[in-house]
Amino acid sequence: MAQRLGVNVDHVATLRQARKVSYPDPVTAAMLAELAGAEQITIHLREDRRHIQDRDLRILRDTVQTVLNLEMAASAEMVKIAYEFKPDTVTLVPERREELTTEGGLDASTQRDQLTKLIKNLKDGDIVVSLFIDPDLDQIRASHRCNADRVELHTGRYCEARNEKDRQKELSRIVDAAKAAAKLGLGVAAGHGLNYENVRPIARIKEIDELNIGHAIVARAVLVGLERAVREMIQLMQHPG
Repeated sequence: MAQRLGVNVDHVATLRQARKVSYPDPVTAAMLAELAGAEQITIHLREDRRHIQDRDLRILRDTVQTVLNLEMAASAEMVKIAYEFKPDTVTLVPERREELTTEGGLDASTQRDQLTKLIKNLKDGDIVVSLFIDPDLDQIRASHRCNADRVELHTGRYCEARNEKDRQKELSRIVDAAKAAAKLGLGVAAGHGLNYENVRPIARIKEIDELNIGHAIVARAVLVGLERAVREMIQLMQHPG
């Protein structure tokens, strides 16, 4: 499989935090996801700690056998945490407390100075750095100028398109952005809103080497079990048609 699947276990933690109990445990979910074939575990340690907790990051750093990808805000506090726990990859994402989930990509153009400094600090700690951005050529170029190692293309508009014309338009933007990023030597991931119905066209983009999917997999796992849900997603990625 050219692309690796990063399973985001945030929503397992969301269910746990709804009752403020100890289960279901995202650490256990991560183990099951890896057993089912996931090649990366992704978590978002938000500044308000609404789902993933520091305890989860600590244990996952000790137990994840593949790649641990930490999504986090571009802030000094979170850089300090990344230095302490040393995830394999950090993905810098925009973050607003009032949002239900991440609503768009970072603006690497207007935040260039701040991001360049944060990226240097993280890379000095031997952490691979990715920027979560919209599939926009200006954002790709800005990410490259910031010295990011990778970008993750926000697929939300593609996933939320109401008709085929709009969907194809958004898909073309993702294809163009992926090609531009690869040409500049950036690694390319994609994520946000991907599910079992819309993942195949994204999986066909050869420049994309990683998909991060959380809500769709966890939602399906409620009905069919996590291992099966992960395997079914990997099957779609391996055979995108």
